[in-house]
Amino acid sequence: MKDLTRVMEGFIFWSRWLQAPLYLGLIAAQGVYVYQFMHELVHLVTKAGELSETEVMLIVLGLIDVVMIANLLIMVIIGGYETFVSRLDLEGHPDQPEWLSHVNAGVLKVKLAVALISISSIHLLRTFINAPQMEDRVVVIQIAIHVAFLVSALAIAWTDKIMMQTLAISAHTKH
Repeated sequence: MKDLTRVMEGFIFWSRWLQAPLYLGLIAAQGVYVYQFMHELVHLVTKAGELSETEVMLIVLGLIDVVMIANLLIMVIIGGYETFVSRLDLEGHPDQPEWLSHVNAGVLKVKLAVALISISSIHLLRTFINAPQMEDRVVVIQIAIHVAFLVSALAIAWTDKIMMQTLAISAHTKH
């Protein structure tokens, strides 16, 4: 029975590697965003003299949006892989992200929530700039979604803080 349990536990632990193709898929999705970014950048540069200031601002905000989504992808790919699949052997690597040294599921959730709020902010700014061409209902819905992201991020951060305090108190009472 002990051998069966050990084999089952080993298999369960091995199953984390089933996530590796998911992270590879996200890397491919990031390649699509690079293509989209370059396509929009070429459009901006080649049409620079023909575009109004508002059109330039909307295109630039679109580029910023793509960059922020790419940053979100990097956080999920690197942080998720490191947290849930396997450690990345990056000690001493000059390009190691600073945040990676203290990443865990809680930190990753808070970073992702902040990234989503940032992306939502860019979308909302694009909506405000383009507000005369948009229905009021669309603007209100986007504001509501942004507020929902804000409330969710605060709830995640607050929950993570409580969990960390509980763990610290629990560790302190054991010693």
